[in-house]
Amino acid sequence: MTASAPRALSFDSAAAQYAAARPGYPPVLLDTVEELAGHPLRGARTVDVGAGTGIATRLLHARGALVTAVEPGPGMAGELRRSLPSVPVVRGDGNRLPLATASADLVTYAQSWHWTDADLSLPEALRVLRPGGALALWWNVADESVRWIADQGARLRRHFGTDDSAHGTPGGAGSRNLGQLSGGEFTQRLLPWSRTVPADLHLANLASHSAFLVRGAAGEASTRRFLDEEQGHLAAVFPDGMVEERYVVELALLIR
Repeated sequence: MTASAPRALSFDSAAAQYAAARPGYPPVLLDTVEELAGHPLRGARTVDVGAGTGIATRLLHARGALVTAVEPGPGMAGELRRSLPSVPVVRGDGNRLPLATASADLVTYAQSWHWTDADLSLPEALRVLRPGGALALWWNVADESVRWIADQGARLRRHFGTDDSAHGTPGGAGSRNLGQLSGGEFTQRLLPWSRTVPADLHLANLASHSAFLVRGAAGEASTRRFLDEEQGHLAAVFPDGMVEERYVVELALLIR
């Protein structure tokens, strides 16, 4: 894995929280994947790389895809196995996929491409895909055109002292690498959506991001203070305690 491996594997310490608090994806996402890939998900041999606790894996499986999940973290893989016992889980990462050449119709990366080295993971994905198969990458990114989300993002950046906002990872860098490929049909889409959740669940979602998790026990007091203060900010915007999270799914799809 890349130099960011400690952050990528930090989710293992909070696998159950990740599974419970992280948002899923809207139905239009998989509709769009089917449209751009040019074939239905039902019956498609699909590899979900960096599958985590199976948030995207579950949706692909429900659409009838024949999914194999690839996940490097033992804690995340264990959570996935418990929730989706019928789905095969392979321990590995995108830089060196433990899968046969030309064995997949679709390779997906849900919120995970940025943890790989694209110079390695892109050739690996293309190797595993059959001719005409599709590589689909997507990210849930908090919609900072919404005022309260932009304000929260600014507070997060001040807290971390970096550009890290724990608001999701835009797909720009990985997508540009794909766009430079020749001999492939490349498409990008932006898909807005929202969900409404209790404030405690929204805060648990924030706390499940690697920017918090890598701090471990040493950062627990700082994290707790930030989340307590954030609860007050949320109460001012959502007095009923229900938070409307707004996202834009950034989707990039390449036909091999």
